[in-house]
Amino acid sequence: MGEIRQDPTTKEWVIMAKDRAERTRDSVPERVRKDLPMYSPTCPFCPGNEEMTPPDVLSYSDEKTGRWGVRVVANRFPAVTPEGTTKRRLEDSFFLSMDSVGIHEVIVECPEHNKTPDAMDPDALTQVLMAYQERYKALSRLPFVKSIIIFKNHGPRAGTSLDHPHSQLVAVPVVPTETRARYEVAIRHYDDNGSCLYMDLVRQEQDSGTRIVMESNGFVVFHPFASKYPFETWIMPKKHEASFGNASQGDLAGLADALHNTMTKLRRAVDNADFNLVLDSAPVGDEGKEYYLWHIRIIPRLTEIAGFEIGTGIHINTSLPEETARAMRDA
Repeated sequence: MGEIRQDPTTKEWVIMAKDRAERTRDSVPERVRKDLPMYSPTCPFCPGNEEMTPPDVLSYSDEKTGRWGVRVVANRFPAVTPEGTTKRRLEDSFFLSMDSVGIHEVIVECPEHNKTPDAMDPDALTQVLMAYQERYKALSRLPFVKSIIIFKNHGPRAGTSLDHPHSQLVAVPVVPTETRARYEVAIRHYDDNGSCLYMDLVRQEQDSGTRIVMESNGFVVFHPFASKYPFETWIMPKKHEASFGNASQGDLAGLADALHNTMTKLRRAVDNADFNLVLDSAPVGDEGKEYYLWHIRIIPRLTEIAGFEIGTGIHINTSLPEETARAMRDA
């Protein structure tokens, strides 16, 4: 018999329906992972093609080659722009709107066009994380920024439009509903228990052990009890810190190592599946609060949501996190 589990960080319910993975369905075309060259003359993120992008906002040099190793540039097709005002407008005495004010940037993670996430060594990943944090800190100082979202789309199923390894950062003048919901649950837990929900979650997963993928001195990697997606993977620090912007250099190096190992295991366990990676952090202005913990969520795109999920907001997961965590440990 399956279960309906509750996510303690959102209070959302998830149906764990392992038997649905065996249901009959029309054949689905296999994912084709094309072989990519190291350099593409049409790629705006490849070395030598820098004129195809806006000027660098930030860049780190590669000590081995003397050229850039990580670049940050403005997105040429931004979802939000720095121009405008955050003043709300009431339209037809009912609808609320404002200008699409914000910052949208691209972090080009490496010069190589064909480098896979698991092929980036911890030193290279540390540079990427340093770029994340440097831009996070800079943008959090802008008066209109209330929330900063850092994410990576890998593969067409995850929504990427360019193959070259890159991440994105979007700073907006509002706190997204999902972030607000997670935050409010964390606040209620702190009010009721006097402790951080996420630190309690880490300790509970450590005590259980069945959903742990790996553990290092500074980080715990696990599959959540109420995972919404097969092989959904969270990376959480053991040290309490609400904001990613306040993570130390040692934390970033430790995260790079945990991320490298996680990506290697994911590649082996799910055959280099497309995925989304999201870095969750406290809203701007709440960096010192005791009830939140920054962390990373990785969502492999192995299944598609359908009518039930859209109609109810309740996800159906066809894999048990205890089993997927074991597969990751063995990978």
